[in-house]
Formats: sequence, structure tokens, C-alpha cells
Amino acid sequence: INAEYGKQWYQRRVRGNVELKTSPETADVGSIQKAADFVRAFALGFDLEDCLALIRLDDLFLESFEIADVKTTLKGDHLARAIGRIAGKGGRTKYTIENVTKTRIVLADSKIHILGSFQ
Repeated sequence: INAEYGKQWYQRRVRGNVELKTSPETADVGSIQKAADFVRAFALGFDLEDCLALIRLDDLFLESFEIADVKTTLKGDHLARAIGRIAGKGGRTKYTIENVTKTRIVLADSKIHILGSFQ
């Protein structure tokens, strides 16, 4: 991150958290939000190249939601089957959804994380 923006922020680990601060060399204060998005995407399990795209491109966004937010009646085995249907056999369904929608998707337990643009 520092190489991309010329050391525009300071980072320090505190109790398992990442603390980001601007430095005197910071030209754009908005870059701190991009750094926070990068760290969040990486922590959620996105590939490094996808996380770096968040820094380089302005129109990328990260959205997370629980499957229960979409379909509240799913419990137990029904929830597991719903997650399995999204992933597909060998990840093929997820891969197809990613290619058609031009997004990246991470399935984590009962949460879905989507990285993409609104276009």
C-alpha cells in the first residue's frame, strides 16, 4: 500500500487490529479510506490482486451480507444447501456468477462478500 501512494499513511498493529493514520506526506486524505477498504477486503479473504484493485480503481466497492438477510427462514441443513448451491460443484456456479456480473465473491460460512462496481 505504501508503495502505491508513496508512504501516505502509517500503519500499526494494535491488539489484532490494524490502525491507519495519515502522515505529513499525505496528499489526499481520501486515500486512508482506500487503505481501510484494502485491509478489510484482504481480511475477508479476497485475493491480493483484487484487494489492490480497490486501491487503483475508484469505482470498486465491497459489500457483505448474511444469507439470512435475504431468506430469513433458512436454518440448519437448508442453509447449508443454499450456500452449496451458490458455490456449485467445484465452485463452478460461483465462478460463473463472478464472470457474468464482473465481480469477485467470497463465501464465508453464512456470509457473502462481494467486490465489484455498481455499473
